[in-house]
Amino acid sequence: MKKLFTLVLFTGFACSIKAQTIVNRNADIDKMVKSVNSDSLKSYIVKMVSYGTRSTISDTKSKTKGIGAARNWVVSKFAQFAKQSNGRLTTFLDTTTIKPDGKRVDQTILLGNAVAILKGTDANDKRIFVVSGHLDSRVTDVMNRVSDAPGANDDGSGVAGVIEAARIMSQYKFSATIIFVAVSGEEQSLLGSGFMAAKAKKEGWNIEAMLNNDMIGSNNASETQIIDNTKLRVFSEGLPAFELDKNAKNIRQFGLENDGKSRQLARYVKEIGEHYVDQLEVKLIYRNDRFLRGGDHTPFVENGFTAVRITEMNENFEHQHQDLRTEKGIKYGDLIEFMDFEYLRKNTAVNIAVLANLAKAPSTPTEVKVDVKNLSNSTFLYWKAPINGSTKGYYILMRETSSPVWQKKFFTTATELRLPYSKDNYLFAVQSIGSEDNESLPVIPAVGR
Repeated sequence: MKKLFTLVLFTGFACSIKAQTIVNRNADIDKMVKSVNSDSLKSYIVKMVSYGTRSTISDTKSKTKGIGAARNWVVSKFAQFAKQSNGRLTTFLDTTTIKPDGKRVDQTILLGNAVAILKGTDANDKRIFVVSGHLDSRVTDVMNRVSDAPGANDDGSGVAGVIEAARIMSQYKFSATIIFVAVSGEEQSLLGSGFMAAKAKKEGWNIEAMLNNDMIGSNNASETQIIDNTKLRVFSEGLPAFELDKNAKNIRQFGLENDGKSRQLARYVKEIGEHYVDQLEVKLIYRNDRFLRGGDHTPFVENGFTAVRITEMNENFEHQHQDLRTEKGIKYGDLIEFMDFEYLRKNTAVNIAVLANLAKAPSTPTEVKVDVKNLSNSTFLYWKAPINGSTKGYYILMRETSSPVWQKKFFTTATELRLPYSKDNYLFAVQSIGSEDNESLPVIPAVGR
């Protein structure tokens, strides 16, 4: 007999004082989240700022100034954490030569991404999860390679989050592999992430999700003067940048414009992030990135990988891409004094919670289908077990077509389920659930007959 439970998700406060919400958190993941230390995060940023500029086209030979010294320091931090990993964490500087392009690279440079790989414990599990921030910084003129460019928030905050995630997660075991990377060349047109994404595609890496963190440590906005450290944005593409022409017909026919893989990852970040991190609301932004801007997730989605951008809710443009100066009483520049390290702690914790859940969970269910051979006011879904990991069951997710988030979850131990809801009126997805209740990413069903 099939085992079926229904879980209805609500947001907001309970209407009655008698109502209670019980939040069950995985003990290991909860411990990881609570281990994130704002003082550690600050110390990483202080060190990065000490290198003066981290411009991608700055000095790579000095041991105390420029991008070369900074990236070597990140690798040294990863190497320090590797000592506590029983050989599972390895680190290296991944380099490539970039020729002048007549735009943002005016001479040949040796580009370097600081990489740490936390190998999964299951040799048969080829899944990879990537978390990134960009190490390079800039001032007003992107070609200025010598002036101080602190880059405390843009993107010292993202790199600090990656370093802290490596420090904490290297002490734990995960079935899948996690890659921590501080890329270079973001301000020079996404060079480091472009190099990594192209390499991953060429070598056939099974990247299931990529979290790009760019500016996650400032709580206030210029112009509007909003100050708020309780909200975090996640940007995700809707229509896929990769092979849209091959998929456009199905997307249009079945109303899946809002259900690409990156959009599913964004919803996952919201659910898991809010589940584990208190006093934080994850806001889903339905576009790949901001106007006139770009981020390191973009080369990944353009190469067919699932990726999102995680960034602060309110941006202060007086502290981004600015020469250090004071004008009309306004202090310009990306300085440490303008950061909120409690906010950075929470945002780093979101990354860890999401990565840990994904890497601990079984892989996604396979061959997920929705039966459409008959007209009906019910929905029949069926699928096959995941390739990797043991499962205790599956969640079938359901939402109205107009809802931005999943509204109901149905649990079953079987690999099929009929629901008394019309497939014409709702959208569905299926997740694998591991023995410790870790959830895979959702899979939208294909049409089955």
